[in-house]
Amino acid sequence: MDTDVVELILADHRRFEDLFRELRSSEGDRRTALAELAGLLVAHAEAEETQVYPALRRLGAADGEEVEHGSEEHDEGHRALLALLEVGEPGGSGWDEALEELSGAITHHLDEEERTLLNDARERLTRDRRGALGAEFARMRARLLDSGCGGVEQVRELVRRAGS
Repeated sequence: MDTDVVELILADHRRFEDLFRELRSSEGDRRTALAELAGLLVAHAEAEETQVYPALRRLGAADGEEVEHGSEEHDEGHRALLALLEVGEPGGSGWDEALEELSGAITHHLDEEERTLLNDARERLTRDRRGALGAEFARMRARLLDSGCGGVEQVRELVRRAGS
């Protein structure tokens, strides 16, 4: 398995896009897709903020402003995720609006992160360094996913901690 941190993050980004398509479809299992999306969004963001962002900054592959902006966008995504989780029944009243709010926030973040932080990481970090960082990211992400990090109470706590 490739542990290049850039490739691992990009794979998660593509999975987010797939899950948003599933959540928009009335034919799929939206509850399962939402549970997967919630867990993956939280685990991905937390692993980036604790493992990837600090290392990119320390290694000179990102500046403080880029890192802070990425963290702020994670907070925005958590708020939008919480709003969707609190709608209740997939397809119910407020579902489409909350889903599009979340999708818009996440899509914006993915686009910016791919054009800035990830391109900078490709250019400024060796393949070995990206591999080591990817292994740390993957371990943290897996631990968080195993802990059920995408539950509504866990997301509420993230939003509360962010001061929202």
